[in-house]
Amino acid sequence: MTDVIIDVTTDSFMIDVIEASKTQLVLLDLWAPWCGPCKQLTPILENVTRAGKGAVRLAKMNIDEHPAIAQKLQVQSIPAVFAFKDGRPVDGFMGALPESQVKEFISKHLEGGLGQSPEDEILAAATATFEAGDIQQAAQAFGTLLQQNPDHRAAQAGLAQCFIAAGQIEQAEQILETAPPLERDKEPLASAFAALLLAQQTDNVSEDTAPLEAAVNADPNDHQSRFDLSLAYQAAGKKQEAVDALLEIIQRNRDWNDGSARQQLLTLFQAFGFDDPISIEGRKRLSSILFS
Repeated sequence: MTDVIIDVTTDSFMIDVIEASKTQLVLLDLWAPWCGPCKQLTPILENVTRAGKGAVRLAKMNIDEHPAIAQKLQVQSIPAVFAFKDGRPVDGFMGALPESQVKEFISKHLEGGLGQSPEDEILAAATATFEAGDIQQAAQAFGTLLQQNPDHRAAQAGLAQCFIAAGQIEQAEQILETAPPLERDKEPLASAFAALLLAQQTDNVSEDTAPLEAAVNADPNDHQSRFDLSLAYQAAGKKQEAVDALLEIIQRNRDWNDGSARQQLLTLFQAFGFDDPISIEGRKRLSSILFS
């Protein structure tokens, strides 16, 4: 089989990119040794290309050594990636993208999409198992994937979420503390860190909400009690009620305690997942309050 990852020059461009694109999708990766984002993107392109099992070819071109093609394509910055099909460029992007977006970019140009790699299949199965409530089985699958690839951030986040769901907060902390600081604000690690924060906040919180409910009924402007009530609802697994309590604080006094209710609300959304129906509706209500 023809190599799916190659280095291309100006002289070989016609054969390795233009002609090759008549039989398979070809990605042209324009990079340079001094380009930091290139060093982040190229390994992702290589991994996704290998997972394609021959459906896509990656042609890497060092523009310092071979500038003509980049000039012809009017490239303003690198990394720059172009998708070639049927002898011509059909799409492209600039800058370093996460692996998920690279896969989406490639899949839309492949009939039937980009096949899943063995790692992707394990991850999908582990995620489905976790969502079905089988925490132990999901943890085993995430752990296996993490042993195979210690830098697999989705497996790292998934295993941490399993420990959190099982109430094993210290184990979750140990898993997440090895994550690189620059990646902690990116999904799926960001959701795992938010879930860990909520677990730490509610670890010793009573699930008996009656006293706090009585306090806010007696004084609707007792925002601290309402904030504590939100934590109690969260500890009791009442996600909607936890969100409602924080929105009520923001409705009454959005700047209370330096905006801590809004910050806590965003933590909830992050932990739930921004595609969770409660998060979607809650963000709409938050926007309505803040911009009314």
